[in-house]
Amino acid sequence: MIWKRQPTLETMRAMSEKTLVAHLGIEFIGVGEDYLEARMPVDTRTLQPFGLLHGGASVSLAETLGSMGAYHCLEEGRTCVGLEINANHIRAVRTGWVSGQARPLHLGLTTHVWEIRINDDQGRLVCISRLTLMIL
Repeated sequence: MIWKRQPTLETMRAMSEKTLVAHLGIEFIGVGEDYLEARMPVDTRTLQPFGLLHGGASVSLAETLGSMGAYHCLEEGRTCVGLEINANHIRAVRTGWVSGQARPLHLGLTTHVWEIRINDDQGRLVCISRLTLMIL
């Protein structure tokens, strides 16, 4: 198991109150031995003007998952900040929900790299993202 601080759905929900995470409707839905899962509605908060899921909303979901995952892999007294994120948008989504799963690719002393895969309601890949974080 990778967790130094055991993530729980309740704790992650509480940490997200009154933040962009809550504003976008992102909900944490799963914790595994080496991954976190969350979902986000495709609605007026997350659409771009042409009626499709906004790429920035997908990136927000990805960064939320990767950052929360990295935080829970750190010893007490340490924290992390995002250094770089990239995303490839694969499929358009107009309605429903998208779900993301984050897993670490690298858990180093000074940096972490996380991969986040976002799927639509039918399980089809919508976006794949990689997040690099600096450990403080």
